[in-house]
Amino acid sequence: MDANQVEQVRRFNRLVTRRIGALSDDYLSRGRPLGEARLIFEVTSAGGMDLGRLRGKLGLDSGYMSRLLRSLEKQEMIEVRRKAGDGRAREVILTDKGRQEFAAYDSRSAKLARSMLSPLEEGQRERLVSAMAEVERLIRASFVTVAEESPRQADGRWCREQYFAELSRRFDGGFDVATGDPSDSADLLPPSGSFVVARLDGEPVGCGGLKTLDAATGEIKRVWTSASARGIGVAGRIMARLEQSAREAGFSVLRLDTNRSLVEAQALYRKLGYREIGRYNDNPYADHFFEKRL
Repeated sequence: MDANQVEQVRRFNRLVTRRIGALSDDYLSRGRPLGEARLIFEVTSAGGMDLGRLRGKLGLDSGYMSRLLRSLEKQEMIEVRRKAGDGRAREVILTDKGRQEFAAYDSRSAKLARSMLSPLEEGQRERLVSAMAEVERLIRASFVTVAEESPRQADGRWCREQYFAELSRRFDGGFDVATGDPSDSADLLPPSGSFVVARLDGEPVGCGGLKTLDAATGEIKRVWTSASARGIGVAGRIMARLEQSAREAGFSVLRLDTNRSLVEAQALYRKLGYREIGRYNDNPYADHFFEKRL
């Protein structure tokens, strides 16, 4: 990694924290630090939030999170209660006082944003806003994690269900799981295969699997990315992790198939070095077949 790139990131971080007042104990002149303000904002934007999901989205350890919650409860800004339908989980909601506090923060935050734009000429504003949008996209990409998990666990099942639902919407004539994916996911479990789940802010946003065709050949299956996380490289990260698993398994060749309607997938595979080959399986939904030598 280039040292100049690292230093630029550090300068950018220092500038932003100074400009938005992140180091102040009185963020946006509301008498509370940024951590409490962020928690109020996240809970409001979601209309209440599961405690585990909130902690993951804010990237906080459980100790600091507990201190923030106790402080805001004491101020009667939030309520922590058991989640309906799941007695083991807890959720955070704002009280009426908390919602009033959010409204004040929202107004002051908009004022701060205007104060950053108003000294600039119109062309400079457009450049700044465009640059911020690109920075936001790339920083979101840096939050993505990809880890091997069982396709039979809750997040793995959810991702596969979303994948099949999208195929049903996009394929001519729909998609029948029993025909197009008759396995019970056993082919994606070790030692014959593997399965990965991509997460953004702790939430599952993609998946992909690797199965064994023969001693030298693996097959990529069920690569999917949520529409909410597209455009930030999630599918590429999933593919890279599956290729790594394939090398570790001793495969020298990877194959995959795809439907003609999935033009984005075809473009990705070609970009990653996969070349189109003839049909190698009897998948009735497959129109294009690809191979890559590792």
